[in-house]
Amino acid sequence: MAKAIVGGYVVPIDGDPIEGGTVLIDGGKIVAVGTEADVDIPEDAELVDAAGTWVLPGFIDAHAHLGVHEDGEGWAGNDTNEMTDPNGARFRAVDGIDPYEPGFDDALAGGVTSVVIKPGSGNPIGGQTIGVKTWGRSILDMTFAEHVSVKSALGENPKRVYGDKKQTPSTRLGVAAILREAFTKARNYQAKRAHAESEGKPHEVDLTLETLSKVLDGELYWDQHVHRADDIVTAIRLADEFGYKLVINHGTEGHLIADLLAERDVPVILGPLFTTKSKVELRNRTLRSAGILARAGVKIAITTDHPVIPINFLVYQAALAVKDGLDPATALRSLTINPASMLNLDGRIGSLKPGLDADVVLWSGDPLDVMNRALRVFIRGDEVYHFDESTGEGVSKDRRYREVR
Repeated sequence: MAKAIVGGYVVPIDGDPIEGGTVLIDGGKIVAVGTEADVDIPEDAELVDAAGTWVLPGFIDAHAHLGVHEDGEGWAGNDTNEMTDPNGARFRAVDGIDPYEPGFDDALAGGVTSVVIKPGSGNPIGGQTIGVKTWGRSILDMTFAEHVSVKSALGENPKRVYGDKKQTPSTRLGVAAILREAFTKARNYQAKRAHAESEGKPHEVDLTLETLSKVLDGELYWDQHVHRADDIVTAIRLADEFGYKLVINHGTEGHLIADLLAERDVPVILGPLFTTKSKVELRNRTLRSAGILARAGVKIAITTDHPVIPINFLVYQAALAVKDGLDPATALRSLTINPASMLNLDGRIGSLKPGLDADVVLWSGDPLDVMNRALRVFIRGDEVYHFDESTGEGVSKDRRYREVR
């Protein structure tokens, strides 16, 4: 049955706001967006009264560890880093995700409907990422983009991890060398594979090199964990050397070289912005960085790096970035269309547009006002969360199987 969200202040993101707008949903997809006069609502459609609310696409956290680093579980629930091999391209975040961890319900409370879940930054090459919805009964029905990118790390984290082990890489030189060696091996593997195929001969499949080959071929993005400006430049140099699609993750000192990032058209998934300056790489962290980068022409997204910052605080980071100079419209784009487009997910999520997934959130007002909250959350057109005014608590749709008797 079709569903029509009517009477709200619709903010499509990729288009002008619509006072008293309508969002028509059918089959889990957005069918139409416009004024009541513009949208032909079927007679049997379910009507959702959105009067007095702001209607936006679900927010996206493009760098999170939901499910692989579970809240309150300690080591038993932490599968973020397989720190036994500097080149973990064959590791996949999907294999460690627990959809029942409480962070997924927190995400709904913050209006976050999609996340790109990534391995951690303990290895120079951490593993493969995945795009999932924040509600579902298993990873099978939550996944909307099985292959998004490969996570890599420069800087303090990998050099500390392997330096403590007294093995390579223990310096920035060593970390860069690991990446160069890995991509050189992948190029050689591609050549050998092509030669074997041309002669009709079998070849041995190497999961690590297959993954890196997809990065070289542009099928997977390269998500580069990096904080310091000099390390960001190293990331750019390596991308130039091997020709892969680079996305800067964290980018703490990106504002110091904003002109270079803009010139190279390198996007930045920025944050988390609420942390203390807990290590040397973070000494220049500032809430002003989002505005500086955006004004320079850099495409930005904002991340919580959950559980570093609770994922329901995603919009609060954007709000405080606005306080420190980020344009409000860009702030909303940094939570929606920007993270979607920089990882080639904008054909599914990121705006209220016909053909996209019906991930829609009704807010009590402008979400950049911290006093407002997500009232109702729809994922693929299904209501999965609402705020209960009588109890003052959010209620998520039950994920558990209910036996029918």
